Amino acid sequence: MLGESALMLASPWLAGQLTGALLTDADAGAAFDRLILLWLLLLAFQALFGFSSQFVLGVTGERMIARLRMRLYDHLQALPVDYYHERKKGDVLALLTNDADLLSGFVTETLTGLLPLLLTFFGALLFMWRIDPLIASMAGLFVPLVFVVMKLLGRGIRPLARELTRQYADTLSIVEENLALLPIIKSFTREVLESNRFQRGNLHLLNLMTRYLRIQSLISPVVRFLAGAGILLLLWISSKQLLAGGLSMADLVALLLYGMLLTQPMSSLANVYARIQHARGAAERLIEVFSVAPEPTDEGRQPLPPVRGEIEFHNIHFRYPGREELFHGLTLHIQAGETIAITGENGAGKSTLVHLLMRFAEPEQGVIFIDGINIWTVALNSLRSQISMVQQQVLLLNGTVRENIAFGYPDASREAIESAARAAHASDFIQRLPHGFETLIGDQGVKLSGGQKQRLSLARALFKDPPILVLDEATAMLDPEGEQMFIHECRDILRQRTVILITHRPASLALADRIVRMEMGTVVEMN
Repeated sequence: MLGESALMLASPWLAGQLTGALLTDADAGAAFDRLILLWLLLLAFQALFGFSSQFVLGVTGERMIARLRMRLYDHLQALPVDYYHERKKGDVLALLTNDADLLSGFVTETLTGLLPLLLTFFGALLFMWRIDPLIASMAGLFVPLVFVVMKLLGRGIRPLARELTRQYADTLSIVEENLALLPIIKSFTREVLESNRFQRGNLHLLNLMTRYLRIQSLISPVVRFLAGAGILLLLWISSKQLLAGGLSMADLVALLLYGMLLTQPMSSLANVYARIQHARGAAERLIEVFSVAPEPTDEGRQPLPPVRGEIEFHNIHFRYPGREELFHGLTLHIQAGETIAITGENGAGKSTLVHLLMRFAEPEQGVIFIDGINIWTVALNSLRSQISMVQQQVLLLNGTVRENIAFGYPDASREAIESAARAAHASDFIQRLPHGFETLIGDQGVKLSGGQKQRLSLARALFKDPPILVLDEATAMLDPEGEQMFIHECRDILRQRTVILITHRPASLALADRIVRMEMGTVVEMN
C-alpha cells in the first residue's frame, strides 16, 4: 500500500516533466517517448502493488474474522449458564456475525487504509511545498476546516450506529425465536401476526440504516466540494503567479495535479470518520461480552477422584439476580447409592439445587460436598464428568442417534453406544428407525416422539456411567402407561448409583428410597 501510494505521488511529477519537455525541449519527441514509457512502467507497478495489497488485506481480514469468531465462541461457551438467562439468542448470534464482521472490516479495510491515505496527503503537500510554499500553506489550511465540517455533520452517526447494532440483534432474535416456535405458530395460525412483527423490526432496521446512510453519504460529497473549491482557488492563485512570471507552466500542471490528488484522501478520510463511529458500537458490545468473567478454570485445582455419590448441601444461601433470596440456610444430606425424590411447587428451588450441584450457579453462602469434598475446590470438568442429567426439556443434537448417545465422546465404540441404548431400554425403537443408529433425528429430535426423545436422553446420560444421576421431570413427556414401563425398566439402573429424582408425578415417587418436599427454598418434609 505504501508502494502504491508512493507511485501515485510520482504521477503529477511526471505530468509536469512531460509539460516542460513539450514546451521547452527542442528534442521533445524523444524525451516525451521516454517519459511515456516510464509512466507506463510506473502504472504497471502501481497495478501490481494494488493487486497484492488488496489480496493480502482480503485474506488477512478473513483470517481475523475467523480468529475473532473462534475466540468469541470459546468465551461464550465458557460463560456461566445464567449469563444466557438474561439475553436473547439472536443478540448472541449477532456478536458472531454482524459485530465480528464490522470490526474486522474496519481494521483491514479502514484502519490499515489510513496509512497510505496519510502518506498520499502529506506527500502531495510536501511536493507542493517544494514548488510553491505559499500555495502549499493555503492548501494545508483547508484541513482543519474539513475536520470541523466532518465533526458537525457526523455527530449523529455514533448513536445511530449503536442503535443499528442493537436493532440488528433484535431482528435476528425474532427469526431465531420464530423458527424454533414454528409448529406452535402454525397451530395457532399466527403466521400473519409473526410476519407483521418481523416486518416492523425489519422496517425499523431499514429506517435506521437509511438515516445512517443519509449522514454518511452527505459527509463525503461535502468534503469533496470543499476540497474542489479549494483546488479552484489554488488554480486561480497559481494562474495569477503564472501570468506574473512566478511559476512555470510545468509547475502549474504539477501543482494542479497534486492539488487534485489531495482531494482523494480528504474524501476518504470523511468516510473513515463514519466507519469509526459504526465500528465503535460493535467494539463496545464485544468488549462488554469479553469483560464478563467465564466459569472458573481448572488451573491449579485437583481433579475430583471417583466418587461413591454421597452429597451434602450445607447452609446454602442463594438468590437469582434482582429477586428475593431463594435458599436461606438450606441443608440436605443424600446417602451414596440412595434414590431421593424432591417434590414441591414450581419455584420451590428443586432444579436450582441441581444447578448448584453442577456449578452452573454459585451460592452466596454455604458449601456443597460430594464424598466430603468441597465441589468448589476441584476441577470443574472432573466434577461434571461424574454427574449426568436427564431434563424435562430434552436437548438433542441435529445429527444421528449414534452421535446423540455418544455426545461428548466422538471416538466411542459401537458396542458402548448400543450398551447404553439397551440400558435405557431405547434399543427397540432405535432398531425400528429407518437407518437404526445412523438415523438423522432433526433439529431438537423433531423426528422422534416425546417418549423416544426422553429415552435417548437417558441413554446419553447412562453412556457416561455416572455415579450420580439427575432425573429432572424425566417422565413428563410420557403417558401413564409409558411412565409405568419407564419406572419398571429403570429400577435396576437406579440401584447402581445415587439418584436425584425431581418430579411432580406420584407414579415416579415409587422409584424413591426417600421423598423430600420443598417449599419456598426450604425443606419442609422428609419421609
